Amino acid sequence: MSLNDPIANALNNLNNAEMASKQTCTLNYSKFLESTIMLLKKEGYIKQYKVVDKKPVKQIVVYLCGRINKCKAVKPRYPVKKQDYEKFEKSYLVSRDVGTLLVSTTDGMMSHRTAKEKGLGGRIIGYIY
Repeated sequence: MSLNDPIANALNNLNNAEMASKQTCTLNYSKFLESTIMLLKKEGYIKQYKVVDKKPVKQIVVYLCGRINKCKAVKPRYPVKKQDYEKFEKSYLVSRDVGTLLVSTTDGMMSHRTAKEKGLGGRIIGYIY
């Protein structure tokens, strides 16, 4: 069975595991998902992660720390200009300084704050708070 959107599936699995008070969550591996998980670790939403290379499939094991209240993918993947982040912050985040928009830019995955500092636009992948 193939997945239509592995990033949305992974973010939904993280959200469900957090709501069920699980300590770990296992996700199917992709490079894009690994960069997303790395961003979540840098922002402090997860403790750590490790890539497990079992023979049939590669997986990512994420160790949760209980900081995720809501974590979702944004569809369609809206293009955002460097000056238009405010509009999407109002739409998806609960408050101005609470939460993070996950943005895919030409420099890789980053938070909307980092993208604003660097003056980069990109595509909104998801949000977490």
